[in-house]
Formats: sequence, C-alpha cells, structure tokens
Amino acid sequence: MNRLQAVRAFGQRIWLDNLSRDLIASGALIRLFEEDGIAGVTSNPSIFEKAIRTDARYRDDLAALRLRALNAEHTYESLVIRDIRDACDLLAPQYQASNGDDGYVSLEVSPALAHDEAGTVAAARRLWAAVGRPNAMIKVPATPAGIGALATLTREGINVNITLIFSLRQLDNVWDAYLAGLAARYGDGEPVGHVKAVASFFLSRIDNAVDGRVPPPVRGRVAVALAKLAYARYRERFHGEGFAKLRRAGARPQYLLWASTGTKNPDYSDVLYVESLIGPETINTVPDATLAAFRDHGVAAPTLESGLEDARNVIRTAGEAGVDLAEVGEMLQQDGLRQFDDAFAKLMALTG
Repeated sequence: MNRLQAVRAFGQRIWLDNLSRDLIASGALIRLFEEDGIAGVTSNPSIFEKAIRTDARYRDDLAALRLRALNAEHTYESLVIRDIRDACDLLAPQYQASNGDDGYVSLEVSPALAHDEAGTVAAARRLWAAVGRPNAMIKVPATPAGIGALATLTREGINVNITLIFSLRQLDNVWDAYLAGLAARYGDGEPVGHVKAVASFFLSRIDNAVDGRVPPPVRGRVAVALAKLAYARYRERFHGEGFAKLRRAGARPQYLLWASTGTKNPDYSDVLYVESLIGPETINTVPDATLAAFRDHGVAAPTLESGLEDARNVIRTAGEAGVDLAEVGEMLQQDGLRQFDDAFAKLMALTG
C-alpha cells in the first residue's frame, strides 16, 4: 500500500484536482484510481483552459464544433461534457462499490452566474441533465446566490460541490442551505439517500493572505487551524440531534473537501495541507504536484481531530493581531471569482 492508499485507512478520500482528455485516453487517470486510490475528480475553468489550450486531442473536435457556428460557451460545454462523462464512467465502479460515497466528478457552472441565483439553478439543471451520470457533481460558488441555489438543487436531488469557501461564516451558511434543501426534499416525500454534496474549503490562499499580518509563531498555521475548527463544527452539525432525523431517512452529511491544497509558500512543507488534515468523512482534492509529493514522502496519520485547543489559540492570536477572518474570507472569495472569470474569458477566446 502506498502513502496515498494509506490515507483511506483514516476515513479520508483523495480526489484529483485535474482533468483532461489526454489524462483519460492515455490511461493515466485509471491508473491513479487503481494504484493510488484516487476516489474522485474536480475541474474548474482554469483546469479546462489549460487542457484545451495544450492537449492536441481537443483540436479536431474543436474545429468541427466551430463549423457548427455554436457560441463559445456551447462549444466549451460540448468539449468538456464528454470528458466529464468519460471520467464518471471510469469512476462508476467506485461509486457503485461505495454505495455512492466515492467516485464523483465535478463540473462548474459559468463564473458569470456567481451572483445570479436563478441563472445558477438553470445552468446546474442543464449541465446535470447533459452529463446524465449519477456520480456527477455540479460546482457552484458559495456566494449568497450560489448558497441559495444549493438549497434548491439539493431539494431537486442534484449533487453539488459548493466551492470557494474561505470562512466559518460562509461554511455555516452553506450547511444551513444544504440542510434546508434536504429537509424540503424529505418533506416532499422524495428519497434523500442518493443526494451527495460537498463543501470545498480553500486553504493555502488563507495563509497567503494573512501571513504578513500575524505574528511569526502562527504564520503558515492559520488555514489548518481554521480547517480544524470547521471540522469540529461539522461533527456537531452532522453527528448531533439536528441531523438525526434526516440521517435515519438515509441522508448523507455534507463532507468537507479541502481545496487549494497545493502549498504556495516554498518555506512550508509541500504536503502541509494534506498531512495536517487527515480524518474521517473528509476529502482532499490535490493538484498533480501535491499528489506526487505525498506519494513520495507524505505521512498518513489521523491528524484532523488532534490539536483543537492549539487551533483555537492560533485563531485567537490572529484575531488579536487585528485579522478579521470573516472579512478575509469575503475578500478571498471575490479574488477567487475574479480568477475564475479570467480563466473563463480565456476559455471563451479559445472556443469562440
């Protein structure tokens, strides 16, 4: 068993934060599933912009789609929905063997809809139907509009990966919406057991944003501390009486998914955001470099639930230094939206 496989023993699943046609067609993706135990795939506009720009396997399809005079967004979707379906099919055995806990592939709605709740719901419905796989997930941002859409989509039985979460306040709002959607679905008399949602909590960007504002002893530690507090809240939310009725009906908790786990500061360990946060009912989605680093020298151990009091002290110290982590979270979310807007604009230039 390699180091990545060993993480499974502690209840966590590793997902790959990358997808391309070459990764699928070359057999590299299926090898990651079989050899490393990778249990899911995430994508975003930045990932697909790079894939379509650099992967020759898209060129013939792109040329044919341009002849059909589709607009740039429809051309893009026609290209990548095929990839999402193919990845879903490769992961279908994991999805089936795990009774729907593993084996998901995420596809993001247009970043232009980040502040449009009705538009997000409509796009998510359309993409969900177009992919047509039970192990697909539709990614929406954790803006107020996206959080509103989460409640509606959950009620409709659509799997959601809600992304760009940077603060406990944003996370609480996400969980409120998910639980409201599940409760409404249950009240409608619809089955809740197949509905799967994850909450993508971003890490390295938090440390990048606050390291220059906090004392040296807590630099590089704020994101992990915040994640540990988030997980403590998860345990309260989904293993307490508030979720008991829905759990008895078969409903699934909304797992935390650790995102932005590639270390950006070269002074920190390249597996910092993996090793520090291994625990049950969580997912870590990693880029290729972090995957390779953990495979080479990562240590799999149950770290997520240890050091909670120390985590509280780290967050307290940041607050005493004048850092309002809720405000930082809002800023980082807006920065993330701008980055995805930029990547999507480049995608539209490629496919237009």
